[in-house]
Amino acid sequence: MTDKFPMTKDGLKKLRDELEHLKITERPDVIKAISEAREHGDLSENAEYHAAREKQSFIEGRISELENKILRAEVIDTSNLDNSQVVFGATVEVTDINNEKKFTYRIVGTDEADIEKNLISISAPLCKAMMNKKVNDVIEVYTPSGSKEYIINSIKFN
Repeated sequence: MTDKFPMTKDGLKKLRDELEHLKITERPDVIKAISEAREHGDLSENAEYHAAREKQSFIEGRISELENKILRAEVIDTSNLDNSQVVFGATVEVTDINNEKKFTYRIVGTDEADIEKNLISISAPLCKAMMNKKVNDVIEVYTPSGSKEYIINSIKFN
């Protein structure tokens, strides 16, 4: 049996959109490029043909990977969750105890993580330290540069 992995509705939609784009746009474009490159003759020295075949290989691999991820995704509905503790899908505000800087992160699946958008993976060290904690709990996170302490300010679900 394949393992399921947690994902938000938004994350699943993003994967489905990428899969659709690859199948409807990218795949037909690369097939056309291969066909056109074949018409140029000798395939052994045809750089366009080899580049198109390489791109086709990448696209087919990505399609397979996305289909597998979509099949294994377990969408977590956060609308009914209790905001008394940190769980998957929560948006958590924390304060770094050392410098008093505040950070807000949403806990998402591994494939959805994007630190620039404040989306952290459920497998990230900070997230692991926050799981099942409550507002005002102090957590300790071990990083390559040493240990850091944060206090949980709020827990919300969008």
